[in-house]
Amino acid sequence: MTTNDYEKEFNLNEDLIHVNHAAVAPWPVRTQQAVAEFAMENSTQGSLNYLLWMEQESMLREQCRSLINAETTDEIALLKSTSEALSVVAYGIDWQAGDSVVTSFEEFPSNRLLWQSLEKYGVNVRLVEYEHDEDAEQAIINATDESTKLISISAVQYASGRRMDLARIGQHCEANQILFCVDAIQQLGALDFDVNKIKADFVAADGHKWMLGAEGLALFYCRRKHIPTLKLHQYGWHMVEKMHDFNAKEWEPAYSARRFECGSPNMLGIMALQASLSLIHETGIKNIEQQVLNNSRYLTEQLGSDKSIKIISPKEPDKQAGIVTFNHSLKDTDALFDHLKNNHVFCAPRGGGIRLSPHYYTPREKLDTLLALIL
Repeated sequence: MTTNDYEKEFNLNEDLIHVNHAAVAPWPVRTQQAVAEFAMENSTQGSLNYLLWMEQESMLREQCRSLINAETTDEIALLKSTSEALSVVAYGIDWQAGDSVVTSFEEFPSNRLLWQSLEKYGVNVRLVEYEHDEDAEQAIINATDESTKLISISAVQYASGRRMDLARIGQHCEANQILFCVDAIQQLGALDFDVNKIKADFVAADGHKWMLGAEGLALFYCRRKHIPTLKLHQYGWHMVEKMHDFNAKEWEPAYSARRFECGSPNMLGIMALQASLSLIHETGIKNIEQQVLNNSRYLTEQLGSDKSIKIISPKEPDKQAGIVTFNHSLKDTDALFDHLKNNHVFCAPRGGGIRLSPHYYTPREKLDTLLALIL
């Protein structure tokens, strides 16, 4: 990405080094403009153009379908958050006492707590622990048995930045009739993702991280064959098949994943995410992935050149993603974090160290300034 492209698409303060896309990302300029235009339209015309807004919603579903290579937009629902999407799965499955779920202790709470909440129904939740240099995928696979009904794992771990070999886990799930649920919030928008290659049954990801959207709108993918099998717990006008027939005495849930969207759509979030994903699609996810990985590898190499620094994130290329987490043996982590914050570096303390997560557009000179503050 050239400097001109960077200046055209992003408008971050010049003195800010934003390396916190694993938390909440800044909006691209086009997203800010889309939200401002929508606000102006709403304030001057109300919902006069609601039918056009619905076309934007349809465009977003197609963008989401393309981003994960789903077969049809019927498999895409637009929900409030990753947590809501995962909850649709957790409380939609017909569990039996003695069933087990396998996940990792390394998971963000959203992908641990809801599974643990099923224990009151007799579901056994197995939180797998493994060392940083251990074969995490094999540890997950080894934790399954004939009682295992579902594996739920993050595509990229939020603290360590470990990228999971999802295809390997998915193959095990398919061979053993285990459902496969993926929290993809730390991968979508940063790295290529294909639901068919990894054999995922369910995928959840909020748009406010690497997809560069606003908080409050998430992609939920449900493989077509599972759409009618998940029990529904939320009902409203938007989730019925004939959603505009307000006077119907008889109704049925939508045949598509829209059945999981109970109420009015988040049109403001839709306008924002549709604009952000237009940038991602124009740039190309392959190009974005290459630059994201280049940034991660550059930071890993430069930080790793200092013997006082321990890289917590994986160093193996196939396990790297957009997150680089480290700590310094000679500097207190909290003190170093405060030092970076005081010098306008926006990062996060995670996983026993400091987490850096630059996106594809982050200029190399910003990374060099960051490294100078650490080394």
